[in-house]
Amino acid sequence: MKKFIFDVDGTLTPSRGKIDPEFAPLFMHLTCSEEVYLVTGSDREKTLEQVGSLIYKTCKRVYNCSGSDVYVGSRNVYRDTWTLPILARQFLKQCVEEEDFNIRTGNHIEERPGMVNYSLVGRNATMRDRKAFVDWEAWNGSRRRTADAFNIMFPELQATIGGETGIDIGPKGSDKSQILRDFNKEDKIVFFGDAIFEGGNDLSLAEAIASKELGMFYKVTEWKETWKILK
Repeated sequence: MKKFIFDVDGTLTPSRGKIDPEFAPLFMHLTCSEEVYLVTGSDREKTLEQVGSLIYKTCKRVYNCSGSDVYVGSRNVYRDTWTLPILARQFLKQCVEEEDFNIRTGNHIEERPGMVNYSLVGRNATMRDRKAFVDWEAWNGSRRRTADAFNIMFPELQATIGGETGIDIGPKGSDKSQILRDFNKEDKIVFFGDAIFEGGNDLSLAEAIASKELGMFYKVTEWKETWKILK
């Protein structure tokens, strides 16, 4: 049976934005007629803001926090209780202090079930703040540099780039590929993700699907490309 898995930010919605009002009914039809799963680094509250409660509830299962916090409708069926070690937290705080990007909005290390999200600009950033960071990041490469350094310093953990401003961090093996524990070889998976690149938080799942011959994946650059493929 065919099973559709979608990342959210940059795949179904603009990063940290809401699903397009024209795209939403098309996607809602898919969730009602096929088995659809969401997998995102964001927590449940943010995902509800982005896709809406109807789409969230009609998906077969939603893997929040890269699969460390899992919901069927409003029922939590799995939650990882991992917390960030003190030395790793100190490393990230030092990164915030040393980078030369001049906008700081607070909440730079956001705790989520089974993971944290690190953001230099901060999770309280406005859309204008986020754009300023994205423009700066395009030539500075701060996230890739920080993630690479983190992975060298803490080999038992892993840091991957997610969305436009963040880095997802958790125990090694707790990336999006962990959701495949709920799938088997009889399933024909079709996965859509925008961060299927070296260091991106969709890559592990795409590679696992390919290596285990569980289906196929589409690398998209924005939600409009996902819409075009589905149409």
